Amino acid sequence: MEVSSLPISASQRGKLISAGYTSLSSLSSVSASHLAQDLKISENEALEILKVASRRSGLDRIDNGACAIVNGAQTAWDMLHEEESSVRITTSCSDLDDILGGGINCKEVTEVGGVPGIGKTQLGIQLAINVQIPADYGGLEGKAVYIDTEGSFMVERALQIAEACVEDMQEYNSFVRKDVRACQIRKEPKDFLDNIFYFRICSYTEQIAVVNYLEKFISEHKDVGILHYFHFRQDFEDMALRTRLLGGMALKLMKLAKKFNLAVVLLNQVTTKYSQGSFQLTLALGDSWSHACTNRIILYWNGNERYAHIDKSPSMRSASVPYAVAGRGIRNCASSSKRVKMM
Repeated sequence: MEVSSLPISASQRGKLISAGYTSLSSLSSVSASHLAQDLKISENEALEILKVASRRSGLDRIDNGACAIVNGAQTAWDMLHEEESSVRITTSCSDLDDILGGGINCKEVTEVGGVPGIGKTQLGIQLAINVQIPADYGGLEGKAVYIDTEGSFMVERALQIAEACVEDMQEYNSFVRKDVRACQIRKEPKDFLDNIFYFRICSYTEQIAVVNYLEKFISEHKDVGILHYFHFRQDFEDMALRTRLLGGMALKLMKLAKKFNLAVVLLNQVTTKYSQGSFQLTLALGDSWSHACTNRIILYWNGNERYAHIDKSPSMRSASVPYAVAGRGIRNCASSSKRVKMM
């Protein structure tokens, strides 16, 4: 249960969320003195908040505890069948799809990281378009949620990729389908843009609020198939607070992926880390965050070619393939691929 449902004042709820206490479970092991310090309130006020949370948590366990455990049980055979029937979202690069087992998998959290200009946003926009490909063409016919913390989403680029997607479907029709009437594509480029829900985030408090709101939003838009999430990079003096905030958001995103059959794609930047006497590039947000994702893909330059490397996955072997960012979107790499700026 979320702390937003606690019968306490609005200011107290706001302080809890800003300090990273977004669920009742996050309050279960904290002391009154520690909570008072985090929220900058009196110890008596913190104690009252903990009492309210404890009473509400107890009621939840009585009402939902046993049933939730039994209903949540799943056999390994069911899990295998579910995995074999799971759908994937194509990246539009067949070489990359091959090493990913067909594309980005639903019900999983996939992190994509790399240096600026390598194509993270391009891949994010491509997936937001591709999740909408009709089922007749092997797609999910879904919608996309795009949470942007850096202002890097380009609507003109999304339209450009959508136009290329429509052209690809028309080309598929001309080669595969004999019925002339079947060659009429129902989706237009503007329809793809109508199905991308965009959230612009400017602070970590906004980020927490949006993540907490997502379950309600996706429940109201049940055909959402992919969630893009660009990390908000903000300096924290309190590293314990940062870890708690990131841990809470990671758990929520994993829950959303499983509950709504979503492909959650996290886009991450790189930073430097001092290791073995030198500074090395590594993905941002630290080692603890690296355990939050099911799969991790690192994008990097090899000369003038872009490469994608599967760095972590429980079901796919480590592998690297070249890819290109072309005018039509993400594509297989051509030998003439150069470092070019898209738009």
